Amino acid sequence: MEDGLSASQAARAVGVSRATLYRWKERPSLRSRRPHHVRQRQWSAALIRAVERLRRDYPMWGRAKLGPLVRAEGFTASDMTVGRIIAHLVRRGAAEPVPVARRAAKTRRWTARRRHAVRLPKGLKPDIPGGIVQLDTVYVQVGPQSHIKHFTAYDPVAKWTVGQAFRRATAHAASLFLDKMLADMPFRIEAIQVDGGSEFKAEFEQACKNKGLILYELPPKSPKLNAGVERCNAAWRYEFYATFDLPTQVDQINPLIDCFQHLYNHHRPHGALGGQTPASYLSARTKGAIPSQMS
Repeated sequence: MEDGLSASQAARAVGVSRATLYRWKERPSLRSRRPHHVRQRQWSAALIRAVERLRRDYPMWGRAKLGPLVRAEGFTASDMTVGRIIAHLVRRGAAEPVPVARRAAKTRRWTARRRHAVRLPKGLKPDIPGGIVQLDTVYVQVGPQSHIKHFTAYDPVAKWTVGQAFRRATAHAASLFLDKMLADMPFRIEAIQVDGGSEFKAEFEQACKNKGLILYELPPKSPKLNAGVERCNAAWRYEFYATFDLPTQVDQINPLIDCFQHLYNHHRPHGALGGQTPASYLSARTKGAIPSQMS
């Protein structure tokens, strides 16, 4: 109308009646349609805490799933009431909307929280046997339809190795291997170095803490820091598994692993030790013929 249109033309332009147009002119700002008397919330604090706890346990569940759980705990609340409480929690920031949680789950990297392990300090290298022992696992196909997970421990100073086979690489298996490693290595172990594999968390991490062992975790994308145990893995793969006709059962393979472990540590010359075996190197070191710092 300010541009010169008549009331009828302006009403047709915006799709309303002339009466509505005049009413808008008299009151430019819209009035709230909220009722003067609204229903007060009847939610108890216990009910809100129950819904908040359940939503925290099941962040992808809505009112249709949380409602029956709330009623199973003895509360009288409909699914609609549970939905209103969830919306209230979202507005408060105490709960995350399901669409947001789903988008975050697609890109989130789920990692177990470390309780004992620390990041390997840059440039830290051992200078004594047992200063830092490297651990890793190898997938080995021992039959047409049979495979194992081989655990390898390797001391980069003495070049000493310990091995054991398991059907699966789990934290429980890693904790059992830790016991074997402590028993088979002829020197005191001060620290252990592992990658970010799930088998080196949880129960294994707690076992290291209980035994007073420092546990170092490698930074992401840094396999060169595990070069010693990776090279030892190659010896296990090509000098043991690819050379001998082995059984497919873990309990039958492990005694043979012990035999090759003895061969590696006591009879196999090592180039990095000047042609000595790890056992002869440790013997010479004990007698003081070898300095404590490796060149």
